Amino acid sequence: MHIALITTYPPGRGSLNEYAHHFVRALRGKEEIHHLTLLVDELPHGQAYPQPEDRPGLATLEIVPCWRFNDPANPWRILRQIQRVQPDLALFNLQFASFGDKKIPAMLGLITPMLVRLAGYPSMVLLHNIMETVDLRSAGYARHRVLEWLMRGAGTLATYALLQADLVALTIPKYVEIFRTKYRARNVLLAPHGSFDDQVAMPSFETPPGPRRIMAFGKFGTYKRIEVMVEALERLEERGYRDLELVIAGTDSPNAKGYLDEMKRRYAHISNLRFLGYVPEEEVADVFRSATVVVFPYTSTTGSSGVLHQAGSYGCAVALPNIGDFAEVITEEGYTGEFFEPNDPDSLADAIAHLLDDEELRQSMGMRNFLASRGLPIADVLDWYVLHFQELLAKRGRRHTATTPAPVRTASAGSQVEQARG
Repeated sequence: MHIALITTYPPGRGSLNEYAHHFVRALRGKEEIHHLTLLVDELPHGQAYPQPEDRPGLATLEIVPCWRFNDPANPWRILRQIQRVQPDLALFNLQFASFGDKKIPAMLGLITPMLVRLAGYPSMVLLHNIMETVDLRSAGYARHRVLEWLMRGAGTLATYALLQADLVALTIPKYVEIFRTKYRARNVLLAPHGSFDDQVAMPSFETPPGPRRIMAFGKFGTYKRIEVMVEALERLEERGYRDLELVIAGTDSPNAKGYLDEMKRRYAHISNLRFLGYVPEEEVADVFRSATVVVFPYTSTTGSSGVLHQAGSYGCAVALPNIGDFAEVITEEGYTGEFFEPNDPDSLADAIAHLLDDEELRQSMGMRNFLASRGLPIADVLDWYVLHFQELLAKRGRRHTATTPAPVRTASAGSQVEQARG
């Protein structure tokens, strides 16, 4: 099969890029897949996607930058590339703000799976969040009630458009239930998130040497905010904890550019607050292993958390906001954490202190999260996808006999760069 995957991808900084990295790594190892074309967002000037690894046993990987965040023309940009590469099936790795933080480009981007299907190509959507469970005001997408009402209406229309794809995969059972009840959808399926790294050795659960690190990882500025962590650090220091270091690993959310620079200026006087910035994939493991506690400073959630699965893979103890989606993931996938009330620094300080003071609890939590992460590796989840690819192609029929397309020159980083061909 030749699959076209429309997604963000490292070193791109867009949402879901980390998930795409692991998804692609696992998908390339499936013997049923011989060619994988990534239709990704264009990088800033001077940057380029890496040359894909080419070795026996891996599907050929082609990376084609062809769309831009907040560009209303994205549907036509993507559809043009789909028609050029002629995949057997197009898979979209999406959340509602994947194509933009401006309403029109974001909305237009979400109709792309429908356009691809209307053009005659089997299309499937992996949707990581749904509008019905996102607190738009807490997440920073709607500042007042009228705007929230308008956005929910637009979200409903966008959902109907997404459901015009042949299949829609959702990562949480509650989402499947909502789509089947509200939209009477019959083409939605549950696709577990899966753990990222299936070759991680048993981690050490001992406290790492040096200052005890309280770490948060991800993209910040919308519903992931660090102010509550800084205030919790101050509460802990008032209680006598003198060996703590607060570490923020990651970048701005594409929807909140400039947020972390503002935080650096605001908290420049705090000597034990560190900002790591973007963490390359090869350094992610060390960042998690150096953490004594991983904190999720969320005011809302927009679906299953890839960071929680990563924390589990490295045996981390975690402090989690008491929010519905997280509770469901934990219950259903076997994770555990110390809960705190969102936006409450005293509650967060209590949760962190509980883990710092009880080493046995911290280590047992790390072990349980590690075992939970081993439960369903993403490689096994990809078997599920391949099965549905095959069923969909049998139902729709292949458009053509797959061939490797001729090299073309595609736009990247403001210049013309010839992409890798397998």
